[in-house]
Amino acid sequence: MPVAAAPIISSVQKLVLYETRARYFLVGSNHAETKYRVLKIDRTEPKDLVVIDDRHVYTQQEVRELLGRLDLGNRTKMGQKGSSGLFRAVSAFGVVGFVRFLEGYYIVLITKRRKMADIGGHAIYKIEDTNMIYIPNDSVRVTHPDEARYLRIFQNVDLSSNFYFSYSYDLSHSLQYNLTVLRMPLEMLKSETAQTRQESFDIFEDEGLITQGGSGVFGICSEPYMKYVWNGELLDIIKNTVLRDWLLYIIHGFCGQSKLLIYGRPVYVTLIARRSSKFAGTRFLKRGANCEGDVANEVETEQILCDASVMSFTAGSYSSYVQVRGSVPLYWSQDISTMMPKPPITLDQADPFAHVAALHFDQMLQRFGSPIIILNLVKEREKRKHERILSEELVAAVTYLNQFLPPEHTIVYIPWDMAKYTKSKLCNVLDRLNVIAESVVKKTGFFVNRPDSYCSILRPDEKWNELGGCVIPTGRLQTGILRTNCVDCLDRTNTAQFMVGKCALAYQLYSLGLIDKPNLQFDTDAVRLFEELYEDHGDTLSLQYGGSQLVHRVKTYRKIAPWTQHSKDIMQTLSRYYSNAFSDADRQDSINLFLGVFHPTEGKPHLWELPTDFYLHHKNTMRLLPTRRSYTYWWTPEVIKHLPLPYDEVICAANLKKLIVKKFHKYEEEIDIHNEFFRPYELSSFDDTFCLAMTSSARDFMPKTVGIDPSPFTVRKPDETGKSVLGNKSNREEAVLQRKTAASAPPPPSEEAVSSSSEDDSGTDREEEGSVSQRSTPVKMTDTGDSAKVTENVVQPMKEVYGINLSDGLSEEDFAIYSRFVQLGQSQHKQDRSSQQLCSRCSDGVIKLTPISAFSQDNIYEVQPPRVDRKSTEIFQAHIQASQGIMQPLGKEDISMYREYIRNRYL
Repeated sequence: MPVAAAPIISSVQKLVLYETRARYFLVGSNHAETKYRVLKIDRTEPKDLVVIDDRHVYTQQEVRELLGRLDLGNRTKMGQKGSSGLFRAVSAFGVVGFVRFLEGYYIVLITKRRKMADIGGHAIYKIEDTNMIYIPNDSVRVTHPDEARYLRIFQNVDLSSNFYFSYSYDLSHSLQYNLTVLRMPLEMLKSETAQTRQESFDIFEDEGLITQGGSGVFGICSEPYMKYVWNGELLDIIKNTVLRDWLLYIIHGFCGQSKLLIYGRPVYVTLIARRSSKFAGTRFLKRGANCEGDVANEVETEQILCDASVMSFTAGSYSSYVQVRGSVPLYWSQDISTMMPKPPITLDQADPFAHVAALHFDQMLQRFGSPIIILNLVKEREKRKHERILSEELVAAVTYLNQFLPPEHTIVYIPWDMAKYTKSKLCNVLDRLNVIAESVVKKTGFFVNRPDSYCSILRPDEKWNELGGCVIPTGRLQTGILRTNCVDCLDRTNTAQFMVGKCALAYQLYSLGLIDKPNLQFDTDAVRLFEELYEDHGDTLSLQYGGSQLVHRVKTYRKIAPWTQHSKDIMQTLSRYYSNAFSDADRQDSINLFLGVFHPTEGKPHLWELPTDFYLHHKNTMRLLPTRRSYTYWWTPEVIKHLPLPYDEVICAANLKKLIVKKFHKYEEEIDIHNEFFRPYELSSFDDTFCLAMTSSARDFMPKTVGIDPSPFTVRKPDETGKSVLGNKSNREEAVLQRKTAASAPPPPSEEAVSSSSEDDSGTDREEEGSVSQRSTPVKMTDTGDSAKVTENVVQPMKEVYGINLSDGLSEEDFAIYSRFVQLGQSQHKQDRSSQQLCSRCSDGVIKLTPISAFSQDNIYEVQPPRVDRKSTEIFQAHIQASQGIMQPLGKEDISMYREYIRNRYL
C-alpha cells in the first residue's frame, strides 16, 4: 500500500545571482540540478522592490540558453571595456529576505551552511555566513546620511550564530504536529487537493501529477508558526508574489544531536529550541509580557528520539517531548539605571482581571492543549520583598482564570523555591525535581508514532499504566505542556527542564522497546550524553538572552562540581553584568530593526533617538484595540471544544486552509526523501556522507578499558568515562568546552562554499588541536618523579586499554590464529600456482583452504553475478516491504515459538 502523504521538499536549494545593469536574475535549482526556476529583480527603481516570478520550470539546457541570450542581449559594443553583459555575482543556498531602511532595498542571501542534525532523512542546517547585496544600481541610487548607521545596526544581528533552516522539515512546528499532518485521512487530502487546484492561478501547479494505478502520493507543506520564525517580516513583501519554494523560513535558538549506541543499535537524541520572535530582546530590557500575551525569553524546547536504523517517517520509530520556558506573564520590569546587580522588580500596570495572562494561556491552550502546568521556581521567602512580588501576582492571576475553566482543564500551579532547597544541606534538589518531573510527565504524556510494543503489554509497568496524554491507534499524543519559569529563566529553569527531560527520555526509550523499565540513573552514559546536550542548550540560550553562559549547572545542584567551578561562576556573573550594563541596549536596537518592530521612516525620529521601545512592543499604547475580550470567557471558543487536544492539530476547515496539498508520482523528486538524503545521482564523497560529526555515547562516554559493560544504561564511577584518558580535570573540561562551542562557533575556514561538506572534519580537527595545544604549552621544569606521575596520569597502560602488550612476543597459539586469518584473506581471490606453492611452504601446519567464489567470472575485465534462488528473492522482497511499513503475517510456527520463548523466559 503506498504512502498516504509525504513532506514537500523545496525545489530551490542552490542559488546563483546573476547581475546586469537593469536587473538581477536569481536562478534557483533543486539539489540534483534537474529543475530550475528564475526570479527577476528590477534594479531601476530607487526605493521600490519589483520582483517577478514567471513560475516556469526550466531544464538545465533551457537555463543555459536563457542566460546565454541575456548575456548576448546586454553586451556593449565589441572592443569596449566590459564587453560581457551578464555577471555572476554570488552563489547561495537560500534567501533570508529583503529589507529597506532609508534608501533602496537589500537582498540577504545564505552563502554558507552547515549540517547540524538529521530527522528522518530531513537535514537541518545552521547558517554559517550571509551576504547582503544592495539592489538598485548606482545611477538611480538616492543616498541618505543615516543609511550606513542603520546598516551597521541591522548587521549586529549575527545570522551565523544559532540560526537554523531546513528545506523539507518545518522547524517552527513540533514533530507531533508534522507527523499528525502527514496522517490526515485520504478523503480530506483529496478534497483539499481539488480546492487548491481550483483556487490556484499557476498553470504549473499540478506538475508531476500522475494518478495511474494508484501510484500517486500526496505532498503536504504546512504554513509555519510565525511566532518562532525570525525572517517573517523580511519575506513578507514577496510572500504573495513568488512561489512557496523561494520562501525559506529560519528559526533562532539551538539545535544539537547526539548518537546513543545501544549494543550497536544507533538512536539519535535531538534537542531543538525555538526562540519566540515576539517581544524578543535582552535580559533587563525585556521582562514580563506585552499587551498581546507574548512573554520575554519564551523558548520552546523539544527533545526528539528516533531509531536511526530506519529512516522513514512511516516505518521508523519516533518520539518527542515538548516543554516551554518564558518570563512571568505579567506587566513588570526592572530599572537598570541604578547600576545594581539585582535591580528592584516593579509592576508597571495593575491587571486585576489577568488580561495579559489570559491572552498568554489562551495561546498555549491552542498550541499545546491541556493541562497547562506552571512550575514557578522563584523565591518565596525573602528578607526584602523582591522575587516574591511576582509569585503573589502570578498566584492571583492563575486563581482568577481557573474559576472560569472547566475543572478537568484548569491550569496546574506548582510553586517551588529552588534557591531555598539548594542552600539546605538536608535536602537533595534533584530528588525533589525528579518527583515533580514524574508527576508532570504522567499528566502530559509524550508523543510516539507507534503503538505500544507487545512486550510492554505482556509485562506492563506500573508507571506506564498511569501515563497521561492521548492514546490513539497509531501511538500516543502529548496533550498539555509544562511551563517553567524563574526570574531570568536561565540557570534554575535549565536544570529543572533537564530533570523533566531526563524523566521523559526514560519513557521514550521504554516506548521504543530499548529499556525494560522507564527509569534512568545518573552517571550512566545515556544520562551524561543527555546532560551535556542540555548544558550546550542552556549555554546557548543564556548567551542570547543574558550575555553569558550558565552560572549554575546540573553538577552545581548535584554538589559534585569541582572547586575550580566557583571561580568560573564568578567570571560568568561578571560577564553577564557587563553585557547587561553596556551592550544590551545596542543588541536590543538590532533585534527591533531585524524583526521589523521598528521601521525607519523619513521625517520621524530615528531608532537611536527613541528614549524607550515600550511603545513599539505594546501596540495598545499607540491605538485603541478594536475588540475587548470577555473577563470571564477569556479563551477562544473553538479551542475549549477540542481540549485536551491542541486546536492547532485538530482536523478542521480553519487548519486545512494552512496546508498546501499537491499530488505527485511516488518517484517525484519533491517527495522522494530517499533520493534527497542518499543522492544516488551524484558521486558521493566521505566528506559529504559523514559531514555530521555528532557526539557518540560509545566513543565519548563509554570507558575504553576491556571488560566493561558496553550498555549506555550501566552506572559508571565518576572518573570511569571515555574522557578519563584526557588526564586531569582541567584538560578534560577544556576538551568538553571545545566541543560545546561547536553549536555556536563557526567551523574552521574551508575553501569550498558548502561548509556542510567539510563539517565532519571539524570535530576531529578540534580534538587534534586540543591535543596539540597540550603538547605545545610551555611546561615548567620538574623532577623526574613528578614527570613520571604526570605521564602515568595522562597515558594509560597499553595492557589496560587494548588487553595485550605489543612489546611481548606472540604465543604459538596466537601465531597460528593469525596465520589462519592471513590464509582466509588470500583465499578471497584466485592466485597463480607459484604464489600458492610459496604460501604452502610458509604455512606448514595451517589448514589449507581452496579459493571458492560464487562468481563464475570474477576478474578485472568481466564479472558475472551468481544466480539468486527463489527463496532468497522472497526474503529480499519481504525485507523491502518491511522498510515500507508492509509487514508479512506471522506463521503458526513463529507464533508458537515466540510464546514458548516468553513462557520459558518470563513466566
